[in-house]
This record gives sequence, structure tokens and C-alpha cells, in this order.
Amino acid sequence: MESLPNSRTEPDGSPVIRVLSYNIRSMRDDTAALARVITACDPDLVLIQEAPRFFRWRKKLSRLARAANLVILTGGATAAGPAILCNLRATVERTEDVLLPLTPGLHRRGLATAVVRFGGARLGVLSCHLSLQKDERYEQAGMLLDRLAGLGVEHAIAGGDLNERPTGRTFSRMSTDLKDCWATAPWGGEYTSTPADPHQRIDAIFATKGVDVLGCGVPLGHPGVTETDLRAATDHLPVLAALRVPASA
Repeated sequence: MESLPNSRTEPDGSPVIRVLSYNIRSMRDDTAALARVITACDPDLVLIQEAPRFFRWRKKLSRLARAANLVILTGGATAAGPAILCNLRATVERTEDVLLPLTPGLHRRGLATAVVRFGGARLGVLSCHLSLQKDERYEQAGMLLDRLAGLGVEHAIAGGDLNERPTGRTFSRMSTDLKDCWATAPWGGEYTSTPADPHQRIDAIFATKGVDVLGCGVPLGHPGVTETDLRAATDHLPVLAALRVPASA
């Protein structure tokens, strides 16, 4: 398998960054395997879903970040599960955790958002985990797009567990306004669920139109990523993307 480009800065100041989106099931599985997968992917940003939300949740998420040589940027229980980790290459401008409207009888959802700088580029970042209920999920996608637009940046990315395949109307809504990174530049594997029997793509990374997608997909066969660790780490497979972000004017 052809390798994704490593993180670097182009001569014009445009950085190439690696972004990983990963549902970690509240770290209820093999945390060491999870950390190994993340570390092997060498991401600049990790968009997490189902981060720990209850007893000592910050301590648990911090332990994972340290094991993967990353730091917590934002999210966790304060965003009802989504979180963002980053490496020290990122300069943080601001963060905000957003709780979405609660539908009685359904799980609370939220968005973890941030604005960061990599070299000469300014980037909006969002991690999400959308509803299992189709009508609520569709409305949440609209709120997500509004939130991205409200970050006030030219370039942005969003990633997460959509709980829907690309043929669904929520996925289509997202990919109409944003680039579906896997569809734009497929690399690695396509399907993210389940690790033991990958047969559906319900996790994705999206980018605004000006971001150049160099490759995106499940890092099957990526150096250091083993099938044993992928199966042990959690009940989803991760999505890894290499993106070139134009330098800010």
C-alpha cells in the first residue's frame, strides 16, 4: 500500500497535516492497542468519538493522549463524547464544546470544536458523533454545518461517526457542502464497521473545498498498524487523512 505523505510544510507555507478520526468506545477495550494504533498513524489531530464521559474521564483521556504523544485540545464529557487531541505542532487559537438540543428519550450529543494554526495555515476543526435516529441525525448535520461556518475561518475539517452510510440523506447533506475525503482521494480501506467484519462506512472525514485531500481511508497495512490491534482497540476502525491546508492570507 502506498504510504500517506508525512506531516510537513510546503515552500509556500501550506502545511500538510495528518488527521485521524476514531470512535474509541469510552476506552472500554484494549487501551494499549488503541494507543499503538494512534501512535503508528502519527496524526497531528485526532477527532475522537465516545471519549470517556463519567468517573475520572479527564484522567482516562489524558492517559491515552500521553501514551500516543499527544495532548487534549478540547472535548470529552463537556461535549457529550466527542473530543480532539493534537500534537505540539498545533498552535491553539480557541476551543469550544457545544451541546446539541436533547430529544427526550435519546442520547445527548455534542460537538467538540477548535480553531488551530499549523505554520502559516489557520484551520477550523470539529469532531462529532451523530444520532442513531435518522431525523435527529439530519437536523444535527445542519447544526454541524452552521457551526463550521460560524468558526469564521476559510478552511475547516469535520470528522466523526455519522451512524449512517454514504447513501443516507445525512451523509449526502454533509458531502454536498463539504468534500468527503475518502471519496475525493481514496487510500487504504473503505469500511469502518466492524473491525472483525468491515462492511459499512459510517465514519468519515470531511473538509472544506479549499483543502487539498492527498489521501484518506482506513489505515489497513499502514506501518505499525496491525490487524490484531485494530480488532482489540475498539469496535470501529479509524479513518486517516493527509490534507494540504492553504496558508492564510
